[in-house]
Amino acid sequence: MNLTEKETTNLSKFLSLVLRHQPEAIGIKLDEQGWVPVDELLDKLNKSGHAVNWEILQHVVDTNAKKRFAFDHEKLRIRASQGHSVAVELGYEPQTPPEILYHGTGSQSVESILQSGLEKRARQHVHLSADTDTAAKVGGRHGKPVVLTIKAGEMHRLGYQFYLSENKVWLTDAVPAQFISVK
Repeated sequence: MNLTEKETTNLSKFLSLVLRHQPEAIGIKLDEQGWVPVDELLDKLNKSGHAVNWEILQHVVDTNAKKRFAFDHEKLRIRASQGHSVAVELGYEPQTPPEILYHGTGSQSVESILQSGLEKRARQHVHLSADTDTAAKVGGRHGKPVVLTIKAGEMHRLGYQFYLSENKVWLTDAVPAQFISVK
């Protein structure tokens, strides 16, 4: 296997597309929890012009810095860890979050978020980070990064549910404006 870093990144982005948003792009169907058999995924990837074998897929999963993908225990199925815009039930159990979590965004969105809160929009959950570095990196994808502080502990005590994905991203349905401040 001799994938360049750029080829690995491109394949990772394509896997994100088909495992999170458009499985129909290569003719796969995710089950209720977002899983697809690895053999089926490899077959459909190869039929769609992406030369991918087990070793390459394992490399992409293992080297993805954001740990966006996960295999099941037997490594027979694969799914995206979170971020789906297609309906899946990831099976995460409610968790008690830290008192403070963070959300990274671009500076152009801050005023709107402080007025109306964070909404999941096309995704299944709002994504939150346990550290400011990760939040800043996420915000940088949307322009000049701004890190927002989220009063997750207070939200949880008021009945809001939080989930922790396999790749350690905190998930919740929405964050009302009163729980958000600029770091």
